[in-house]
Amino acid sequence: MDLKQIEYFLRVAERRSFSRAAEMLDVAQPTLSRQVRLLELELGQHLLYRNGRGAEPTEAGLRFLEHARALLTLAERAKEDLQTLRETPTGKVVVGLPPRIARVLTPPLVQAFRRSFPDASIAVAEGLSAQVREWLLAGRVDLALLYDPAPSPQLAYESLFREDLVLVAAPGHQPALPARIAVADLGDYPLVVPSLPNAIRTLVESVCRAQGVRLTIAVEVDAVQTIVELAAQGDAYAILPRSAARGPAAEHELALCDIVDPTITNDLVLASARHRPATRLASATALLIRQLELPALFAPAARRRQKS
Repeated sequence: MDLKQIEYFLRVAERRSFSRAAEMLDVAQPTLSRQVRLLELELGQHLLYRNGRGAEPTEAGLRFLEHARALLTLAERAKEDLQTLRETPTGKVVVGLPPRIARVLTPPLVQAFRRSFPDASIAVAEGLSAQVREWLLAGRVDLALLYDPAPSPQLAYESLFREDLVLVAAPGHQPALPARIAVADLGDYPLVVPSLPNAIRTLVESVCRAQGVRLTIAVEVDAVQTIVELAAQGDAYAILPRSAARGPAAEHELALCDIVDPTITNDLVLASARHRPATRLASATALLIRQLELPALFAPAARRRQKS
């Protein structure tokens, strides 16, 4: 049955008049009559009969009247439900984050997500950038934040936040760090670094290789927090993003040295799979991430207090 035909019948039956119903529906009366007649032919019943005063429902018409109201109400609810779905996504989204990013980003992201999508759920999967990248390719996560990921035709990248890497050591470490150090001199410092294929390790070695510099690797540790611990104890120097040494999640006071000639900058990107269409919820979550103002979130604590 055609919903339009059902509505036409209902309006005629309610107004007891083809002419008044045609005026209300803004259709020509012959069109209205034809559509009601097609409905009657499909049902095999006369639903209306004309009299001198207009039109009246037949016995079959009176019985069908309640069905007509119920069908139109159900159709309207279906439209409203889909409209709500378009305005407020539902379902579940999984976001892959490196641990250091997760510590800072997860609380504001979850808060914003719960405010915006109360009928949806979010999961945060933590792993090193190389691992999270594989999860994204395999479909285990819908979105990912990655540090300096390798190019891939299967992934789309959007740069969100760039920051310089710095050489760090324990306060009072001897010899003391200078204010600035050239990449050419990094080989003079025993380093605690993450193992390959860590994104920061790959980036630093790539820049040093281009400058003909061979790094002195004293210790390999994958967890950034452990690297910070070792550097803070004076066991070795480390090369870290500035926010890892002075950002809101930093737990130790470290001496910092700017790396120059050239500067080494890592890039935090929002990644999604090209071969897998994003759900509406994933697209909406990506927008929330873009709106979180990452530079402010990763700013050193003193600087953030000045802004507040």
